Amino acid sequence: MKILALNCGSSSLKYQLTDWENKETIASGVVERIGIGDSFIQHEAPKKNHKGKINYAIDNHSTAIQWVISALTTGEGSVIESMDEISAVGHRVVHGGEKFTKSVLITDDVINHISAVSHLAPLHNPANLTGIKAAKDAMPEVPHVAIFDTAFHQTMPEKAYMYALPYEWYQNNAVRRYGFHGTSHLYVSKRAASILGKDANECNIITLHIGNGVSCCAIKNGVSVDTSMGLTPLPGAIMGTRCGDIDPAIPLFMMNQLDVGPKFMDNLLNKKSGILGITGKFTDRRDVEINAEEGDKRCELAMEMEAYKLKQYIGTYAATLGKVDAIVFTAGVGENAGIIRQKAIEDLDCLGIKVDKEKNLNTRGKAGETELSTPDSSIKVFMIPTDEEIVFVEDVVAIIQGKYDDHTVYPYTFK
Repeated sequence: MKILALNCGSSSLKYQLTDWENKETIASGVVERIGIGDSFIQHEAPKKNHKGKINYAIDNHSTAIQWVISALTTGEGSVIESMDEISAVGHRVVHGGEKFTKSVLITDDVINHISAVSHLAPLHNPANLTGIKAAKDAMPEVPHVAIFDTAFHQTMPEKAYMYALPYEWYQNNAVRRYGFHGTSHLYVSKRAASILGKDANECNIITLHIGNGVSCCAIKNGVSVDTSMGLTPLPGAIMGTRCGDIDPAIPLFMMNQLDVGPKFMDNLLNKKSGILGITGKFTDRRDVEINAEEGDKRCELAMEMEAYKLKQYIGTYAATLGKVDAIVFTAGVGENAGIIRQKAIEDLDCLGIKVDKEKNLNTRGKAGETELSTPDSSIKVFMIPTDEEIVFVEDVVAIIQGKYDDHTVYPYTFK
């Protein structure tokens, strides 16, 4: 059984083809700059030791899908003889609103609902839908499954997901906390439970997904009970270009000061704030670290602020959970920036956290799952590389095999 996972952005399409029986990735790649010029496809087939890049004018996602099919079935990087070998397709969908608490087989009704909540994720859901429609046109005979970023967090209690705003905003406009990066938080928490030798429903874990986007999650007895992102991916920890938590009056104040409108402010908060806003020139934490070491005070400040906010979330979620079994760092920065991890967890002796500093500072994602805490630490600290695609694949397989029902919300094994 071969499962194709697709992740469509506004101008990109990431894909991965997995051989389910052998639990291996047989091809992966990305189509970049769709519809904006200088587009290209990068394709990798590990068993063939093939890595290739083709520059081509790709005007839309339908054309991008055709190029993915071509890369999988023809040329030096081909891994299947035809698309008939693909059993199902899994699609990442950023926002499912309150309706979807798990992955679902895509029907016309599902497409209509994804469209209906697109105003909650205007930069993502329309692109996700474009990819779904293009893929269904290209592969109409196979089942297509939607995997939602928000689904994992639908277990949050009302006290966590509601805002202290007019209740009618929730009733009429669906204003509440939804959370994102759900597949990543789910995956690494399951892996942490496995490393601890426990069932996930017996574990309380704090997961920190730190990339260009950053979100923290409190997971109690295997389910999400709180998360740092909200109605949108803007709030929470400091991110590459997003501001994270701020005084909500600041945008209104600065709109008056600068005489600008909401679109200008929305763009500034999402694309020109965070690490970029503080440093004035960097979003990549590697650049920030290098320049901080060379004495750039704003880079030093950015690192301190980012780590400080992460530490605050660790403390907050420790209080939320009451008992914490493990803290997990994941995603590009969480897996590779030892200095950020160190600053976020140092001086937390009050929680019983003890970390091997040298090991932590020198551990990178390529090392694989790594325990960073010392044997006598009462809370274990792990670096676990995320693998959201395996969540896609396991969901798709469970659904098409009829093993994914209302009583089995998350049937993952991750063995």
